Amino acid sequence: MAQRQENEVPAQNVNRMNVYDFDNTILRGDTTWRFTLWCARRYGAVRRHLGRVLLRVPRFLAGKMTLTEGKSFLLGYFALVPDMDAEIARFWEANMPRVKNWYLAARRLDDVVVTASPECLVRPACERLGVACVGTRADRTTGVITGKNCSGVEKVRRFREAYPGAKIEAFYSDSLRDSPLAREANRAYLVKGETLSPWPEP
Repeated sequence: MAQRQENEVPAQNVNRMNVYDFDNTILRGDTTWRFTLWCARRYGAVRRHLGRVLLRVPRFLAGKMTLTEGKSFLLGYFALVPDMDAEIARFWEANMPRVKNWYLAARRLDDVVVTASPECLVRPACERLGVACVGTRADRTTGVITGKNCSGVEKVRRFREAYPGAKIEAFYSDSLRDSPLAREANRAYLVKGETLSPWPEP
């Protein structure tokens, strides 16, 4: 059986689907930060890299580094992890229980997750859930990001790129920064913990 490429979106014969943010929406917590801390606890080289990241924070705050550039530099620690695939698998063995109950009850096999976290990190969790994933394109061996961080209007562009002509029945996110994608949906919901409420009017 041919192996699916890392950033390939599974083909789906659907015209309508539900679309979800992932971090703090489906998962309790942020995948990128949880995995970063997971690796930092295990590898001294990753801890030293994070020290270098801290030195770049003033440049980011001064507007001399874009979010995508800063995130790409942060994810540079991927190159310091001896076996990323094995580490990601161990991470999700420990963290799948953090998937929220409301989502487990609502989950459908035609769901699509659109996330700002690296797709290479989130996709294995989505595969365990049996749903599709679109995320920031980051090389899992170097951390280098291709294109833009998948957030805001970029989420809309990436979704349309993956599913041209598809209709979003309902969209769910914990963050109003996802308003561009919420506006694409027939209905949208703001998620706080296990509670869903209608998306605030603009």
